[in-house]
Amino acid sequence: MTARRFGARPPLARLLLLASRWFDEQSRAELERRGWPKLSAAQTAVFAHLSDFPVPPAELARRLGNTRQATSDLVQGLIRLGLLEMLDDPARRGGRLVCVTQRGVRLAQDGYVVLLKLEEQLADAEVVKQLHTLLAGLPAVATGPSKSQDP
Repeated sequence: MTARRFGARPPLARLLLLASRWFDEQSRAELERRGWPKLSAAQTAVFAHLSDFPVPPAELARRLGNTRQATSDLVQGLIRLGLLEMLDDPARRGGRLVCVTQRGVRLAQDGYVVLLKLEEQLADAEVVKQLHTLLAGLPAVATGPSKSQDP
């Protein structure tokens, strides 16, 4: 995507995508230096879409924008690493829930610290604070991915 193709000002979506990839690459490398397993970008995305509460695999797939099979493969890999676990869903017979293990919580906490340190490396702390406030206020960020389709 060059300036010739799109004009002098690149689309905000492209800048956000590039920034997201930079943060993800840097944080994964730092977490690996800290002794955590080498994770893929897809695996770290799982943590971005989990909360403090267990979630059904189909809902996690929807949040990720993945198929259920692709999400199942990601979850199984993270289970093998001891970062996630699958629990029985007490509300649904035969239902399952994806849950972060204590080890996974420690990884997420360490990842949070790493991301904050990366933010500190950026040139202007006030600009970073303003950007954070602006982006947090976007409807797409506040509500998460669209519910238009369930994979």
